[in-house]
Amino acid sequence: MQEVKASMAGTVLNVMVAEGDSITSGQELVMLESMKMEIPIEGVEEGTVAEVNVAIGDFVNEGDVLVKIK
Repeated sequence: MQEVKASMAGTVLNVMVAEGDSITSGQELVMLESMKMEIPIEGVEEGTVAEVNVAIGDFVNEGDVLVKIK
């Protein structure tokens, strides 16, 4: 199972996927805001979303698991 992690600390602006969604490599999964910049978090391989661990407005730290892909 692939874990998609936060590349830096920030606030979740948007979650573009839900459990059960099929994704493609490079697809944006979550949008973070950090230091007034928007940082897209992308999947690195195709698969199906197994878990979404964040919601809009959540604060995440670098390395936190945002989405799990199977």
